Order: sequence, then C-alpha cells, then structure tokens
Amino acid sequence: MRLLPSALILLLLAPCAALAQGDSRIAFLGRQLQQGKDPRTRSQAALVLGATEDPEAVALLCGALKDTSELVRSAAAKGLAKLLEPSALACLQAHKAEADAAVKSAVDEAVEALKAYQSRRPGFYVSVDALKDRTGKLPAELVKATEARLRSRLVRRGAMLAPAKESKAAAKGTLKKLGVSGYRITPEIQATESGGLRVHIVCLTYPELSLMGQVDVNAAGAQPGDLLKALVPKAVEEAAETFEWSSET
Repeated sequence: MRLLPSALILLLLAPCAALAQGDSRIAFLGRQLQQGKDPRTRSQAALVLGATEDPEAVALLCGALKDTSELVRSAAAKGLAKLLEPSALACLQAHKAEADAAVKSAVDEAVEALKAYQSRRPGFYVSVDALKDRTGKLPAELVKATEARLRSRLVRRGAMLAPAKESKAAAKGTLKKLGVSGYRITPEIQATESGGLRVHIVCLTYPELSLMGQVDVNAAGAQPGDLLKALVPKAVEEAAETFEWSSET
C-alpha cells in the first residue's frame, strides 16, 4: 500500500467550450428524446443516453418507457441496460407487463443485466460521507447530483457501498464475508485560487478509520456543473490508484 499524503492532478480545460458542450449533452439528448417528432430520432437519443454513464439519464430513459412508439420504448430499455444504474430497476420492473413482445424482451433483458450488475462480487468496500460544498455557493441540486455521480463512479470502479450509519461490528462482518478491504472517504468541493473548483477526497481505512491520505483534483475555466462532471471520474480514478483499492485484504 502506497501511503501518499497528497496526490494532485491539474485538469486543463481548454477550450472551455468543449467541456460546456459535453455537459449540455444530457439536456440536449433529453429534449431529443422527449420532443423529437421522428421515433427514430427519439430511439437514437435513448441509446446514446444509455452510453453516457450518467445517473441523470435514468429519469429520462424511464420516462421514455411510456413513449407511444414501440421502437422508442425498446431503445429506452436497452439504454437502461447499458447505463447500469441500479436505481432504474423499479421503473423497468413496472413495465414487465409490456404488451409488445420486442419491448418486453428488452425490458426483461435490462432487468437481468441490472440484477447481475448488482450481484457481482465487489473489489472493495467503501463508506461514503455526504459530499460537502465548502464553497457555500453551489446549488443544493448540483451538490446532490455530484454526490450521486461520485457514488455511481465508485460502484463502476468495483466498490460496494456501505449503508449509512453502519456499526463497526456490522462493517467487520461484511468485510470478512466479502474478503475485501474497507475504506471510508470524505469528499468535499472546494474553491481554488484561480476561480475554479477542487474535488478533495480524504481516505481512511474502514472501519478502523486510520488516515491513509488525500487526493485533490482541480479544474477551472468553465461553469461549476461542467467542472464537477469532469472532475468526479478523475477523482475516483486517482483515489483508486493512490490508495490501491483492490480486493486484497
């Protein structure tokens, strides 16, 4: 285990327009999905949303399961299967009685894909503290969306997330059963001197809570939502490398 007190990445966002365009992608695709006159346009938007790896796409795709076109409903189910967000299970299961055979097949396959994703063996176990906005200026909904994106990215990286307020005994029991290492992370959003944002993550062992170190990932030159959407995956990958998150106990 490498014990690094601090690991720093400077993410250079130039040109800024490219990131801003990327950040507006979900909204643009959502409009295409909801307002496109041609079912082919709406179905293509659903499939692209499924490839975004963004939890924000779940509500849009779940809504599209009610589209009047079978083509779009099928594409929405396929998009949810590709998105791999367990929060989509409820809306998919609500449509398991779909009348169209092709759509029903897509819904059933999506449900199975998400269940398999949920049941896969984790590589490590993480207790995540609530994301704190140390700038004091960000909208609450942006902080909430960023925390959801952080948790989703951790799961994609192979983590099993610990339940809130888990007892030390329960945590030890879970770790022994899984045979993996446990970590606790405290994430924060901080302002930088350059006017940008920093995602700051402190990592401790779990449940012993011995300090392992911290990771800071910075970005500037775009709107807060743009910056955070780019920083979260960078922060998770840097933390995984720095603290050697793995299944080894």
